[in-house]
Amino acid sequence: MCGITGIYHFNKERSVDKSQLKRMTDIIRHRGPDSDGFYLNGNIGLGHRRLSIIDLSTGDQPMFNNDKSISIIFNGEIYNYIELRQELIQKGHKFRTTSDTEVAIKSYEEWGFDCQNKFNGMWAFALWDERKKHLFLSRDRIGEKPLHYTIYNNSLIFGSEIKSLFAYGIPKRFETELIEIYLVLTYIPAPYTFYKDIKKLLPGHYLLIKNENVEEKKYWDLPEIDEDNMFTNKGKIYDKFDYLLKDSVKIRMRSDVPFGAFLSGGLDSSSIVALMSEISNFPVKTFTIGFDDTNFDESALAQEVAKKFNTEHFRGTVTPDKFEESLERIVFHYDEPFGDSSAIPTGYVSKFAADKVKMVLTGDGGDEVLSGYRGYIGLKFIEKYKRIPYVIRKNLPFGVHAFSYLFKGTQKYKLNRVVNILETANLPFQERLIQKRTYTPLNSIVTLTKGIKNVIPIREYVNDILGKIKYKDEFYKYMYLNFKYDLPNDYLVKVDRMSMAYSLEARIPFLDYRLIELMINVSKDVKLQGWETKSVLRNTVGKKLPKSILHSPKRGFGIPVREWFKDKSMAMHLNDILKLENLLDKKTLIKIINENREGKRDNGNFIWGLLVLYGILNK
Repeated sequence: MCGITGIYHFNKERSVDKSQLKRMTDIIRHRGPDSDGFYLNGNIGLGHRRLSIIDLSTGDQPMFNNDKSISIIFNGEIYNYIELRQELIQKGHKFRTTSDTEVAIKSYEEWGFDCQNKFNGMWAFALWDERKKHLFLSRDRIGEKPLHYTIYNNSLIFGSEIKSLFAYGIPKRFETELIEIYLVLTYIPAPYTFYKDIKKLLPGHYLLIKNENVEEKKYWDLPEIDEDNMFTNKGKIYDKFDYLLKDSVKIRMRSDVPFGAFLSGGLDSSSIVALMSEISNFPVKTFTIGFDDTNFDESALAQEVAKKFNTEHFRGTVTPDKFEESLERIVFHYDEPFGDSSAIPTGYVSKFAADKVKMVLTGDGGDEVLSGYRGYIGLKFIEKYKRIPYVIRKNLPFGVHAFSYLFKGTQKYKLNRVVNILETANLPFQERLIQKRTYTPLNSIVTLTKGIKNVIPIREYVNDILGKIKYKDEFYKYMYLNFKYDLPNDYLVKVDRMSMAYSLEARIPFLDYRLIELMINVSKDVKLQGWETKSVLRNTVGKKLPKSILHSPKRGFGIPVREWFKDKSMAMHLNDILKLENLLDKKTLIKIINENREGKRDNGNFIWGLLVLYGILNK
């Protein structure tokens, strides 16, 4: 796990300035504090920061092939490097190191660009081929590792993080047209960034740069599915899933440094810990973050899992007094607006773990692979709800809304969510999708952004996405969106930036591409049996877990921001939000803050997103 940077001048007579490349590389030192390295060859320059996990003594980068005609800088891990190494040795290749990076070089020599399809891992790498005079930039299939680039002043500049591009001298020009999309989705979707002319390389894609030509190509995508002929044989599905998940965990435990696991107390992370404990010859180190608010705290469940599997367990706590530090760190490390407030506990569990280990396995990706989000239950509910006579459906939301006035606090928030589900049940899929994503009513967001010139409406953006999806069933459409948009743009960004902020490598077994290609073809009736989510996991690894884990209601990795923003200590931050009045409608900002303070609506996550936006604009 590392950080990479690079400069490619289209003018071959122009040499790369090493001091400029070093600035770009030094600013992401947190991604690789163990060493740095540079390759300069006329108009091409590559920079690398290394976090040593495998081959500690001979794995420094840039790394070269035998005659030094190929150089590579690599961020990530190739988990099947041992198997690939053996295959390449059989083909006549000789190795000088035990590094997965050298396997990447030899794989390119043997298979060319098809090497990407041989790798099982997470990566963003840049490879310079001196003989062919081309630069090859690649990003892993799912998008676990980031890669940003721009064409500026007749040069291509790239880096793991946007801050490296700014260190080169790329001007900050905000893409404010994307703010409505951000306020709904809580992220800036690829290939866009919050800055004009800076792009994210899409997952499963690569760039080929030769002379002045920059060509983007796709090497992998989600497999096409036959919705009328999905996999339904539970026995075969369970056996295949069980084998692949175990193997995925096994190869992700390959490491030359101490490692552990994030353990939230949920089904996914608990399953990963269960499998790690079977494979490991020593107690697995597990790390949990708790909260004083019991509505958000799962640490007791995590403790049960730790006891069951005899792990060496560590627990920390996130409290409001850590808010200031969290906000500053998130603004620095994300570089663009990122409104997912679970970045706060992710940062603290990363910091907590980094004191003990250099690498962890996580339970991320389980909701995507297993179609485990509550939204899938919602789709099934709506399908059945529509069978109720319209006259009853028409008045039911009003009745529940009136009933909600009898309650305050958590019960009122829950009833508000019920009202939202009932009100949106009769809407088209596109509208339901948008309503589900908003942390505050869409009409408030539209009013907020009415003064932004050329703002892109969220409806227009979502319409464009849905128009490209070939799936017919709403369940599979939602599955596609989770994989292609929310996962790489939200959840994986969250984990990458916060783990790397503390020089901690995070590996995600559920995102083994073999598991994805299996489960994408599994029928929704096998994934969601009755109202039971993640039925495949529950009927395999889940059988090894404490029953309390299986019966516990699903919770996201959320934090009590709605309560935090009611506290007087947050007055300064709420005033900062009001300073966005030159961009957003002030009356609506005040209304959103007051609704949250008075307990009328849970606007906590939305307020957090506004705070991060303010921080980025004033960074």
